[in-house]
Amino acid sequence: METNSFAQTYPRFGGKIITAQKPEYETARKVHNGMIDKYPDLIVQCQDAEDVAMAVNYARKHKLLLAVKGGGHNGAGLGMCDGGMVIDMSLMRNVTVHPEKNTVLVEGGCTLGDLDTATHAFGLAVPSGINSTTGIGGLTLGGGLGHLTRRCGLTIDNLLEANIVLADGRLVKASATENEDLFWAIRGGGGNFGVVVSFLFRTHPISTVYGGPMFWNMSEAKELMLWYQTFIKQAPDEINGFFAFHQIPPDPNMFPEEFHLETMCGIVWCHSGDPEKAEAFFQEFRQNKKPAIDLVGPLPVPVIQTLFDGLFLPGYQWYWKGDFVKTLTEEVIDIHIKHAWKIPNFFSGMHLYPINGAASRVGKDETAWNYRDATWAMVIAGVDPDVNNKDRIINFSRDYWTELHPYTEGGSYVNFMMEEGEDRIKSTYGKNYHRLVDIKGKYDPDNLFRVNQNIKPQAKMTF
Repeated sequence: METNSFAQTYPRFGGKIITAQKPEYETARKVHNGMIDKYPDLIVQCQDAEDVAMAVNYARKHKLLLAVKGGGHNGAGLGMCDGGMVIDMSLMRNVTVHPEKNTVLVEGGCTLGDLDTATHAFGLAVPSGINSTTGIGGLTLGGGLGHLTRRCGLTIDNLLEANIVLADGRLVKASATENEDLFWAIRGGGGNFGVVVSFLFRTHPISTVYGGPMFWNMSEAKELMLWYQTFIKQAPDEINGFFAFHQIPPDPNMFPEEFHLETMCGIVWCHSGDPEKAEAFFQEFRQNKKPAIDLVGPLPVPVIQTLFDGLFLPGYQWYWKGDFVKTLTEEVIDIHIKHAWKIPNFFSGMHLYPINGAASRVGKDETAWNYRDATWAMVIAGVDPDVNNKDRIINFSRDYWTELHPYTEGGSYVNFMMEEGEDRIKSTYGKNYHRLVDIKGKYDPDNLFRVNQNIKPQAKMTF
């Protein structure tokens, strides 16, 4: 491929064209996961929807392998490719808040930090993830789990419309009244259907929450996990808390030194309701379940979203496995505790993110996201800054997941998957899979958008 042919074909392209000969290439080809080491022939950093349309048309006409990069947080590195072309939206980070309408318009290259900062200025929030460096595009298209899920639903449950560049280069709007089938598919179906250049979200009047982590000694893990299971299944929607196993980071500014590097169990809380009710709840809870480490208190939404950013810096090695989970039997809890003791370092661990509450009151067929009846999305993450520990963190995650998988619901949150094959994707979408295949065939029949958790269109009939 002629590396300068893109510029010649589209002299009006307003972004940056990066090839391997450019000094910025090494930085541009990196994603958050340092385990991903791919070399595209061409990276085009687009500045608007018109640029994206040019890039899509070029890739289609030249039959190039095409990846789409938003925030670059995808664990499997599906925002990058070897050879071919990358559409990079990192220059597209405008956020426009409409407080009178309780909406916010967010460009596809934004991070959660961009979104949180803009909405917080108006006392508003959009339910999203738990790290400010995560890209809003990948998070949303996969579903969107985070601190406000039980109160406000998944991120996709708050998506009102999206502007999308399709495989044929057209820019269309998807909403409840326009291209309704496409709107259904992008709410959980990933990047299979086009490049989302902007999202319009509903906002919520949430500015400060009562949250943060609490940790207990491992001797209390089984009792705590049993209590947590019962509690979270019937808790008021405004109370969110994800269960975790971790080693305590050796950070004297955050954690008492006596617990540094100790393996512990914990709950990361987020109470987004009335502050007095939150204070009363945690006061009673502390009396009954006194934690060894208690960092829970009033926090602005952007602060709770950044609590763990410093632990998960770009360039670290990542390997994670996930599953949807309904129930924690005593046998399952014993398996969790067994593997928790094998956590390799303070970057790695296991989380159970609740998906009940408001998220569970959306029908399984109302969006592509299928597991509305599960209680948690589980992720087991091996993370390490040292490339020499790659095999160690992979083995930790795989071994932990392999022993638990038979007790789970079969599918996984797509944002917690590596490249795991077509059967795993089918399990993740369940009865929604065939509808997704049909919509894929309508909007991307040649599977241009295939560097993702790919939903393949049905093969074209030939006579």
